[in-house]
Amino acid sequence: MKLVRYGRPGKEKPGLIDQDGRIRDLSEYVEDFAGEGLSQKSIRRIARLRPGNLPLVRGKPRLGSCVAQPGNFIAVGLNYHDHAQETGMKPPAEPILFNKAPNSISGPNDDIMLPKGSTKGDWEIEIAIVIGTKASYVSEKEAMDYVAGFCICNDVSEREYQIERSGQWMKGKGCPTFGPLGPWLVTPDELPNVQKLDMWLDVNGARQQTGNTANMIFGIKTLVSYISQFMTLDPGDVITTGTPAGVALGRKPPNYLKAGDTLSCGIEGLGAQANRIVAYKKGA
Repeated sequence: MKLVRYGRPGKEKPGLIDQDGRIRDLSEYVEDFAGEGLSQKSIRRIARLRPGNLPLVRGKPRLGSCVAQPGNFIAVGLNYHDHAQETGMKPPAEPILFNKAPNSISGPNDDIMLPKGSTKGDWEIEIAIVIGTKASYVSEKEAMDYVAGFCICNDVSEREYQIERSGQWMKGKGCPTFGPLGPWLVTPDELPNVQKLDMWLDVNGARQQTGNTANMIFGIKTLVSYISQFMTLDPGDVITTGTPAGVALGRKPPNYLKAGDTLSCGIEGLGAQANRIVAYKKGA
């Protein structure tokens, strides 16, 4: 299934995409795609429904993040062999983990706002894992039993804040709008091999990133298992899993983002995003 949240910011409703690409309303069956709304019980209940019997959503409403604000928004750094190479760093022996602010999440086609004083805005096309069952000390063998689905995440970054301001990477990762998720949350049954998906990202129509999830250093199952050794993952938590080569930071000279730029990105089977870059605006 492809599950969506649609409507005005803060007023999104749950829906699913039918076989004709139209949105069907799920409000009668699930309050939102968050917490227990993403549990195995909830997903199985939705899967038994006949999409043609659900109310059709008219027009082309805004798509919100396919997951409502999670308790944890966890990111993995340097998790593609070619990205580690372009940054001049050795592949890590264990996954590098950091946090993105849960309230940095935004819709897949919403504007991305550069923070105040930003000079080194960057992009990172990534596949994100959405947890559906509470996970603590799970094995790699059983890891997929705890996954509700997958979606696109653009791990938008401010490299000066991340690298030059000392301390944790999260400084350059958690700004408002720095976590577009969606357009859809895709359940695992729709993806025969999540470790073999093509991915791409364009800036102003020019290809910047071309990759495949096969290039991951630590795969999906490993990451779910590994992270669950250090914290309890709850339904609705999001893990974004790293990016392939082609980020602005790795280019000579770097072509960092500026207001007026456009971003588009996609992953095989997970749809595509399209965003406009805007300058910081107080109160936005």
